[in-house]
Amino acid sequence: MVMSIHVPSQPHVFFCVLLTITSAMNLPETDNVLPHSSSPLEQDILIKNILLTHDPNGCFLDSELLLCAMENIMCHTTSEIRVPGLYFDAMARKIVRDIEVVGSQEPLGLIIHKISREILCKCSVEGDSHTRTMVLFDMLRNYRWDAKVVLVLAAFATCYGQLWLLMQPCPVNPLAISIAMLKQLPSNFSALRPRFKALNLLAKAMADVAKCIIKFESLPIKDVKLDKETMTVTKSQIYLSAYWVIKSTLTCSSQIRDLTAMKLEQVHVLSLQSAHRYADLCCFFHFRFQIIHRSNLACHKPLMFSEFHFRHSSSITVAAWELLSLVYKLGRICSQLRWQVDVCHQQIETKLHQKLLDLSEETQVDNQEVLHMLFALRDDTPLIDCSSQKKLGVSELKNKVVICIVSKPEPLPIEELLFLVQQTYDHPHHNKLERSYEIVWVPIPSSDTWTEAEERSFDFLCYSLPWYSVRQPWLLCSEVVTFIKQKWNFKDEPIMVVLDSQGEVTNSNAIDMALIWGDRAYPFSASVEKKLWEEEKWNLQFMIDEIDSLLTKLVHEGRNLCIYGSQNLDWIREFNSKMKEITNAGLQLEMAYVGKRNPSEHERNILATIDLEKLSGSLSFTKIHLFWRRLESMRRSVLRLGKTANTDHILGEVAALLDMDDENGQGWAVMGSGSSMEIVRLHGARLMDCLNLFSVWGKNVGKLGLVGAVKSAVEPPALPGHRCQSRVRPFAEGLIDETEVCNECKRPMEKFVLYKCDTRE
Repeated sequence: MVMSIHVPSQPHVFFCVLLTITSAMNLPETDNVLPHSSSPLEQDILIKNILLTHDPNGCFLDSELLLCAMENIMCHTTSEIRVPGLYFDAMARKIVRDIEVVGSQEPLGLIIHKISREILCKCSVEGDSHTRTMVLFDMLRNYRWDAKVVLVLAAFATCYGQLWLLMQPCPVNPLAISIAMLKQLPSNFSALRPRFKALNLLAKAMADVAKCIIKFESLPIKDVKLDKETMTVTKSQIYLSAYWVIKSTLTCSSQIRDLTAMKLEQVHVLSLQSAHRYADLCCFFHFRFQIIHRSNLACHKPLMFSEFHFRHSSSITVAAWELLSLVYKLGRICSQLRWQVDVCHQQIETKLHQKLLDLSEETQVDNQEVLHMLFALRDDTPLIDCSSQKKLGVSELKNKVVICIVSKPEPLPIEELLFLVQQTYDHPHHNKLERSYEIVWVPIPSSDTWTEAEERSFDFLCYSLPWYSVRQPWLLCSEVVTFIKQKWNFKDEPIMVVLDSQGEVTNSNAIDMALIWGDRAYPFSASVEKKLWEEEKWNLQFMIDEIDSLLTKLVHEGRNLCIYGSQNLDWIREFNSKMKEITNAGLQLEMAYVGKRNPSEHERNILATIDLEKLSGSLSFTKIHLFWRRLESMRRSVLRLGKTANTDHILGEVAALLDMDDENGQGWAVMGSGSSMEIVRLHGARLMDCLNLFSVWGKNVGKLGLVGAVKSAVEPPALPGHRCQSRVRPFAEGLIDETEVCNECKRPMEKFVLYKCDTRE
């Protein structure tokens, strides 16, 4: 029989053509593979029978990862898809490594093996495909719907992949060639290309349906209720979709068995009789599959295929058409299910966003519901301890302060990241808190999808940081990400949002607090930030903090210290030359170069010269960056309290340092000692003039201290009419060593001891 076919552009017209061809070819219809072959009553009965086999026991499987592994196998069996070898192998290893079945006593490999045996080895036993499909449902009764489907697809991909390995024409694997010869598999499968093409197309159609089921199962329907009618319709489609995917898998497996049982002479005869027909038919399959999956089908012109030859005796053609009819059916199922799941997603999105807003405004008993809504909607163990790689639930954070570091997958420059670790987990005060708070890293990608570079960055840091992290941040609900961006005001820069033990936000961004005070800022609330600034004093100890261990030691010992900066190497040499003259005269003074804000390669060269010529001490390039970054945090923190440089002494000093630039190629210096509030800041020509006057003020160092002596030389004398102030301080240990400064003239005040008669009886 010879037929000339005009392939129409409309799917329903094509289906009529397909039905006509199927009837003409006497294809078997016992499995009812055509779309409208069952009545609503039959579908209801089928759904009830399927539900009788469903008895989930809490087993959890990452279906999305397993489906990805299945698609990787199919990629190798599809000649049109080329995947770079090294990247593909690395990606595949990572995917397989991360898959596990939580709550099951059997490993994943054994589960897939049992299913493979069921679908492949028992396909010749009595019973139609419906009966065998129900057997598989019963076998998978303890799993969720997405897991049922994906486990069966993984078993099919394993069987198909094993067959494909033995069919490779290139002698890459001698073992595969030996096994293929032992099984007497044909060396030339070109006549079977239509069937392989159809198998690949059907595998893709089944995977597309599985993705829709996975998307529905990942919706937080336990936490956010859907409309009753929407839920009923969607679940019915889920049950039927799962049924048809599993049933289609059995059809594929039967054909795999037929291929392995085919004799050499059968393939040879088929190749001689119909090689030219099968190439055309393969193209026809590919064309029809593309038409089915396009959204605007009417825009494509009809395509003519002339003189397709179909013979009743061609089992290859019959098998290919049988698979193609399933491709078409699953395409319709996928289209309807995708639309229904999108409806569910829209409802969830609206209700979930409102629920998050309500939770943020309400007072909670603890932080569990808030953390569950943020992180655990799709995963019962959404967190991971980066140090031990242990999976954790949000219950681990109960009754604790939780600091969420929200950032891109690459949160901070590595220097700042290490400093943040130093200021929190490595801070001396940390052990006293006994893990009263935990840091959770919440990576948010730059776009809606994760890039390969972002995944690599996350994987690296997830194994390097001492904090907790969201284990699979790509599983975060889009509504949660939107909430974080809008409510928590996350843009591009990292933020540290503090949740108290009740889940209430007490600080919208504590990153500056952490960089300034470290664990001393616990519990990192905005009220604590205000209190710390009220108690803070501007001195070298606060300025240096724990950035450099040597400078910290010098400060704690109360040594005189001078920190300075400049970009002019000649000025640095001249400045250090004068300072050495002063220290040679007997003044005890330590020197440290701290560069400038936003250090560049120029500062690296200066550091190398300072070290080579042994001019003075210095911070490393990394620590220079951290020193100035911490000063920037100080300025932002004080400004958030509504203060200005004119009204706040610390803010004025910090702003002056941050805005310090070389004046005519000259630098600046700050001198002080220990925790004393006496600090003098000089720059430019005024600094050099002060050093030149050492013979004047040097003799006052013993009496007034370093800072007092310098101020007496560089600051103007008291204004005419200035009235001396006096203060009476109760005696306290160490009071005599401190220097008081006059509030008006800013000059050091002399100290006297006052004895007062105690008149109390």
